[in-house]
Amino acid sequence: MSQGSNPESKKQISIVIVDDHRIFRQGIESNLNLHDDMQVVGHGWNGEQALDVIRNQKPDIAIMDINLPLMNGIQVTRQIVSERLPVHVVMVTAYDDPEQMLHAMKAGASAYCAKEVEPDRLVEIIRLVVDGQYVVHDRVFDAQGIDGWLQDRVEDIAGLYYADQADTFTPLSPREMEILQFVTQGMSNREIAQHLNISHQTVKNHMTSILRKLAVEDRTQAAVFAIRRGWVRIEDTMSRSEQDLDLGDR
Repeated sequence: MSQGSNPESKKQISIVIVDDHRIFRQGIESNLNLHDDMQVVGHGWNGEQALDVIRNQKPDIAIMDINLPLMNGIQVTRQIVSERLPVHVVMVTAYDDPEQMLHAMKAGASAYCAKEVEPDRLVEIIRLVVDGQYVVHDRVFDAQGIDGWLQDRVEDIAGLYYADQADTFTPLSPREMEILQFVTQGMSNREIAQHLNISHQTVKNHMTSILRKLAVEDRTQAAVFAIRRGWVRIEDTMSRSEQDLDLGDR
């Protein structure tokens, strides 16, 4: 047991681990099993499965990768907040950059750290989050502190792109993320409209909003933005015909 833990004075912390790499999930679970005040109650390997497990288990903590199949970790976090599920999200990522960090925390994550985080540090982060703190890498905040940090980061990043238009820097909505994923697959606005059963104009309106929020000039730049930050997995960018060919070769 790590120094400073006192399982007799604290309730056991229930944890769900969400990552599409089984070895990574097992590694985290093996570490957490060394601590008597922690219990892994479920796993998930994609975003939709993560939501199902979290809804059923209602854990205290969800340790979640950002780069997940079907729904990324930021989308899952936003849905958790929307459904008022009683879980704190500890976001782990191999795509560590200031904009993604801001998106994750604005979506409702309680902590953000790189996948290279030391095992004992991850345990410490979990305990801090359960106690109502927020953690961004090595910095710890209370609720008021994280609000101030978010505002400062929005102004810093938005200022780079929007010149004093910080209010326009907001995470993409679930529908915008869905459309962006189709864009990375090379689908046209008309094809996206048919797939989602919405009007062509509605898709165009969403694309305008996506380009504005990401501060890019066209759909190609938007797709690159999403892929570089791990919002969309490379294998998910294959067109349907490419997927059919790939499956046919197996």
